[in-house]
Amino acid sequence: MTGLKALTSRGRSFLASGFAALLCAFFLGEHDLLRVAILIAALPLLAAMVVARTRYRLSCARRLDPARVEAGNDSTVTLRLENVTRLPTGLLLIEDTLQYALGTRPRFVLDRVEAKGIREIDYKVRSDLRGRFSIGPLAIRITDPFGLVELARTFTVTDTLVVTPQVIALPQVRLSGEWTGGGDSRTRSVAAAGDDDVAPREYRQGDDLRRVHWRSTARYGELMVRREEQQWQSRGALLLDTRRPAHRGDGPRSSFEVAVSAAASIGVHLAQEGLGLRLVTDQGAQHLTETGVSWSLLDTLAVVRQSQARGLDLGVSALRQGGGDSLIVAVLGAIDAEEAQALARVRHGHMTGVAVMLETSTWEQTGEADERFEKAQAVLTGMGWRVLRLPAGTSLAAVWPDAAYKRSAA
Repeated sequence: MTGLKALTSRGRSFLASGFAALLCAFFLGEHDLLRVAILIAALPLLAAMVVARTRYRLSCARRLDPARVEAGNDSTVTLRLENVTRLPTGLLLIEDTLQYALGTRPRFVLDRVEAKGIREIDYKVRSDLRGRFSIGPLAIRITDPFGLVELARTFTVTDTLVVTPQVIALPQVRLSGEWTGGGDSRTRSVAAAGDDDVAPREYRQGDDLRRVHWRSTARYGELMVRREEQQWQSRGALLLDTRRPAHRGDGPRSSFEVAVSAAASIGVHLAQEGLGLRLVTDQGAQHLTETGVSWSLLDTLAVVRQSQARGLDLGVSALRQGGGDSLIVAVLGAIDAEEAQALARVRHGHMTGVAVMLETSTWEQTGEADERFEKAQAVLTGMGWRVLRLPAGTSLAAVWPDAAYKRSAA
């Protein structure tokens, strides 16, 4: 019955024609017509029996190379089909399922797969949009050479392609700031730290007595030891403004997508320089794994979306709560002087603050000067921030060297 349900329009036409010819041959008594009728009616039935035997006899695997790719670059998808039976298959029509952003669904035709045979099929996908895109499941239609019967099978296996923001190579820029150590050490300046300025702690069972700090022991009246030596590591925070009202334009060339690409480029650049980085948005702190910070950052930015927030309060609060940052880089959309002042206060002491300000008015092509932008820039500059202006059509790499210089307020 399953095979009969799989008859195509052509197969049903053959079967109907065969039965009609049988009735005519019976009433007319034409033996030759009877033979022809039996042949026409038997052909789709035989085809259904043969095709039905090959159902659920295939295994499928998919490989993505690479599984993580920048927006606008290609990834190769390899389909591996294996006939796990001792019978060859019939004609196979193959179609893989893709999301709209990855292009049209690829379709292939395989003549046959011999017993225990393996076939590999490659095709490329590309997306100009960031995101996590599901590929699959694979659909296979098994048909006979005459097109009379068609059986469909859908595999359940899917794979995920991560399309990350475009990362722009940035020139080397020296960003000064404090350094912090991991473990139980406290935030401190390397230049100010010496052998006599250690941060001792109380003695614990099993501590090496050679690490006893006698000066602190005499001061506190109990046995004190030097803390474990820590490998000093610079720490920083990256703030990304995702507010919908703060950006202009649509699609891959919008100010928001430029901001996400800028955040990805800066984050990867600083991580390669050995900076321990945390990501903050106007929605608060975002979780990044301790290992593979660059990949974790890119995976997070691949799916970041615009928020409906009106202000940067949550982001500014998350920056304050982090503590121990030697550097703050803020990638900003349109902000006013009040928001700029709240952000500027986060920077203190020897901390370095860099603001990448997108001139969102240039995305609207009005030709008018943005007075609010100028006021916000003046506030940040006046409070010791290094401001990089990024208009539409300008590469971040062209303005990044300005991060090395501290300007005075006009």
